[in-house]
Amino acid sequence: MGTSEHAAMVTGGGSETADSPRADAYVLDFHEIDATQAAVVGGKGAHLGELSRIDGIDVPPGFCVTTAAFRRILAEAPSIGDRLDRLSRLDPDDREAIQTLSAEVRRTVEETAVPDDVTAAIALALARLDEHAAYAVRSSATAEDLPSASFAGQQDTYLNVVGAAAIVRHVSRCWASLFTERAVTYRLRNGFDHSKVEMAVVVQRMVFADAAGILFTADPGTSNRKVACVEASFGLGEALVSGRVNADSYQVRDGAVVAKAVGDKQLAVRALPTGGTEERPIDPAQRERPALTDAQVVRLAQLGRRIEARFGRPQDIEWCLVDDGFQIVQSRPITTLFPIPDVGDGKKHVYVSVGHQQMMTDAMKPLGLSLWQLTAMPRMYEAGGRLFVDVIQHLASPAMGDAVVEALATSDPLIGDALRTLVERGDFVPSLPDEDPVNVPPREAPAPVPTDPAIVTELIEHGEASNAALAREIRSKSGSALLDFIVEDVHELKRILFDPRSYQVYAGAMDAASWLNDQLREWLGEKNVADTLTQSVPHNVTSEMGLALLDVADAVRPHPEVVAFLEETEDDGFLDELPGLAGGVEARAAIVAFLDRYGMRCVGEIDITRPRWSERPSTLLPMILGNVRNFEPGEAERRFERGRREALQKEQELLERLRALPDGERKAEETKRKIDRVRTFIGYREYPKYFMVSRYFIYKQALLEEAERLLRARVLRERDDIFHLSFQELDEAVRGGNVDDELIARRKEAFRSYQALMPPRVITSDGEVVVGEYRRDDAPPGALLGLAVSGGTVEGRARVILDPAKAELEPGDILVTACTDPSWSPLFLAIGGLVTEAGGLMTHGAVIAREYGLPAVVGVERATTLIRDGQRIRVHGTDGYVEILS
Repeated sequence: MGTSEHAAMVTGGGSETADSPRADAYVLDFHEIDATQAAVVGGKGAHLGELSRIDGIDVPPGFCVTTAAFRRILAEAPSIGDRLDRLSRLDPDDREAIQTLSAEVRRTVEETAVPDDVTAAIALALARLDEHAAYAVRSSATAEDLPSASFAGQQDTYLNVVGAAAIVRHVSRCWASLFTERAVTYRLRNGFDHSKVEMAVVVQRMVFADAAGILFTADPGTSNRKVACVEASFGLGEALVSGRVNADSYQVRDGAVVAKAVGDKQLAVRALPTGGTEERPIDPAQRERPALTDAQVVRLAQLGRRIEARFGRPQDIEWCLVDDGFQIVQSRPITTLFPIPDVGDGKKHVYVSVGHQQMMTDAMKPLGLSLWQLTAMPRMYEAGGRLFVDVIQHLASPAMGDAVVEALATSDPLIGDALRTLVERGDFVPSLPDEDPVNVPPREAPAPVPTDPAIVTELIEHGEASNAALAREIRSKSGSALLDFIVEDVHELKRILFDPRSYQVYAGAMDAASWLNDQLREWLGEKNVADTLTQSVPHNVTSEMGLALLDVADAVRPHPEVVAFLEETEDDGFLDELPGLAGGVEARAAIVAFLDRYGMRCVGEIDITRPRWSERPSTLLPMILGNVRNFEPGEAERRFERGRREALQKEQELLERLRALPDGERKAEETKRKIDRVRTFIGYREYPKYFMVSRYFIYKQALLEEAERLLRARVLRERDDIFHLSFQELDEAVRGGNVDDELIARRKEAFRSYQALMPPRVITSDGEVVVGEYRRDDAPPGALLGLAVSGGTVEGRARVILDPAKAELEPGDILVTACTDPSWSPLFLAIGGLVTEAGGLMTHGAVIAREYGLPAVVGVERATTLIRDGQRIRVHGTDGYVEILS
């Protein structure tokens, strides 16, 4: 290596400018770094470099030991590559293996001598600052302080390190801290490859603070972006960050402190003159003295807004106070905040989650989002891979506000309560005058139709005929003509979904069910009587699907060789192998017949990009094999007949009791009419979505064929890249013959980050997440409250399941999950009860639970975390709560 080249490597200088330092330099000063260089200096280093460039922000000086130096160490560390490969293959739950192997890697890194030229680069950088001063030495990994994952606390920090030799030693320790047990586990759980994550190290002039703490530029409790939160304590921030002190806390809004709580600060962390830190008790007289004045808090919040504007998103900022001046020692994005739908008009908005009403709260890819937006009637806004509807004008309307809240509460009681809370607070939703144009009465419901089964039959025939015609006509379409055809066909889909007669049918059933519950509770003291009366009704395509899968099990069960094969296979091509097994022809025919009827369904089926059962038939195998194990032949017919008989017996019992009442004959006749109406119409409630999902699958098959053409033309790199384009963007790609590969890469990364977020039910344009509550006192202490949707009480083993393809259920188990769409209904046959985190009276899980006679409680907040898999629980489906028994 020549002299000039060696100097450039050491210092980061040479012929490069300060704005464009060498990527292979071992050391870069903060002023040479910006936010784009995380691959060179890690997340923490890149943020510090960017902070140093903001006018009015005081950042203690320092430098970064770059990832180039880290790569030198790994290159010289013996057998490190093999150990990293082994780490990447570990199960994140295998704590003992992670602990053992990560300790080996750390020891290897720490014992590898730091090369002389790296040591020289560090010494030179220290000399430019002050080699005798004290420094903080902090890890800065390349997968750290990302918008999607903060990695906060996963690597190490060393304070008050003095002298070049000590700093080099602590740099080595920081490199090794990339492989702590907690850091390795975090990466395994979040899908980060160990071999692709590198470590830089920040060396920053030590700040001997009078006070220190954290500033959040958005309220981490409510997510409100208009509220800044400050935590403060005396001394260094280490005591606060590590949780060893009760800090002061402040909230700032619109340039004023709006809330303050002074903590009892027992101790402070102070720097020692010889290096290192120590804890010192705070004088009792000073413990409850505020660490900051209100004026200082407001000034700090203003600095935070300046930093937030630079990075373009809310920040988690570490600060120090020295002689009444604030120094910023770190800033990272707050990764837990859910994004706000962006309307861009600067007005107030109240957004309601569509996913909580559709029983699909997972993130969706852009093609799925845009097609759902094309299909839906109200305008929907995207955020975090989910869709939201703005209801602020409705809430502000005296004529419509209550009706909208009540309607949404029927869909999800916690949404209703959150909206009611927001309106009653009076600080966000405006009150419009009565004459405002938005104040029009809700559209009147269509006139009721007679209770005639032929109406349901006709609606089903029309829907199936329309889908069949679409499947025929779309075959001849390709290119831009295909996209135009789908846009036009969405109008036919909407006609089916929003057919007034269709609404008359299921609205009539819902009204009749409500009437039965209300009147029979008043007349006979019976709670939720419609739950029993709606068992085994005709024309429920979702419950029929579950029974059909029982018939598939009957075709598989007699053939041990087929059962053994299906228990072992995970290949989606298993259907092609079945004919070679004894009984395989019959088993295959049964599965294929099921897929021909229901293969367009899947978990999260409102998202067209999700793989369907026809595309991944192996996802059905756990349910089929569960039915083989848990049931005897003929269970489908027995199950349906048992429900029909229970409903009929309940009807006869109720009518007899009513006739014994004053004016009993009239009450019995009216009740009989309502029962007939419910049983005739309620099954059709599941058909509109079935038609929609069937139509989506026809669209998807045609679009994937078009994607194959784009792939052959080298417009796309991968067929499924179309899922990361909106429908409009796909149309432009087809017409223009080109795709922005960088856009697709950004969309894929964004989707991965969105998957880790849980969407709020209600969020305002300020970013505030408004949480609803069940305002009840009719449950035992400690019970988990929810909405009663299917009557009865059941006790059993809780099975917390988030993916039906991984379900292992035994008869009597109670299914606990986040939400259920129709794809979950086959599991309902094997369980004794149901608990979900989302849902309402007429969502699909509730309808099918009643159809099968399962006690069910929905809308139980955090059920999948509060209830542990295997615990014994009791579900009160009539009264709407869950007890944890063990």
